[in-house]
Amino acid sequence: MKHLSLFATLLLSGALILSSCGASNTVKGGGIGAGAGAAVGAGVGSVIGGGRGAAWGAGIGAVLGGTTGAIIGNKMDKQKAELEAIEGAQVESVNEGEAIKVTFESGILFATNSSTLNAASRSSLDKFATSLQNNPDTDVKIYGHTDSSGSDAINNPLSQRRAESVYNYLLSKGISGNRIESEGFGSSQPVADNNSVAGRSQNRRVEVFILPNAKMIQDAKEGK
Repeated sequence: MKHLSLFATLLLSGALILSSCGASNTVKGGGIGAGAGAAVGAGVGSVIGGGRGAAWGAGIGAVLGGTTGAIIGNKMDKQKAELEAIEGAQVESVNEGEAIKVTFESGILFATNSSTLNAASRSSLDKFATSLQNNPDTDVKIYGHTDSSGSDAINNPLSQRRAESVYNYLLSKGISGNRIESEGFGSSQPVADNNSVAGRSQNRRVEVFILPNAKMIQDAKEGK
């Protein structure tokens, strides 16, 4: 699976800062560049999902300036609006509005103990793939998760297979493998209480992170 370039990793390294609830990605992207330069070079920052997943840090605007962050934020705002129309997907801004997190509920994507996509899942992912095609200057990270039922020997490969099912389906819809990577985390990153049925349902999920690629970053630096 593809890993981010060193350039993109450095741009996203540092500490998450300047959280702004309710602001658009455009506003938040611009705000980063205004006062976050000190975070550059601070090393790998907060980890999305609370575990060993995608390491993110200071926003791109902190490295390249507020105008660059605002341009990227505006583009990500537009894609976020497209994604919010997909049923069964929770869409939110992360990393100060310069990336998007899409959470697909397992009840939509998979049957219990299965990594096979059902018809509803494929319909949702068709729309997701269309959005990726409409927005080619982004990279995609796919993470599979399970609840705590069963052992790690079962959950870890199951979560990986679920992530790979989404990965392979996107490939079948014409999304380049150079844009995508997938990984499974088993039950190590719960978002709810595994002692309840509702909590376990929330923990059985696939999360997708969409972030700007090197081309979008370069275009933003040039004011495009």
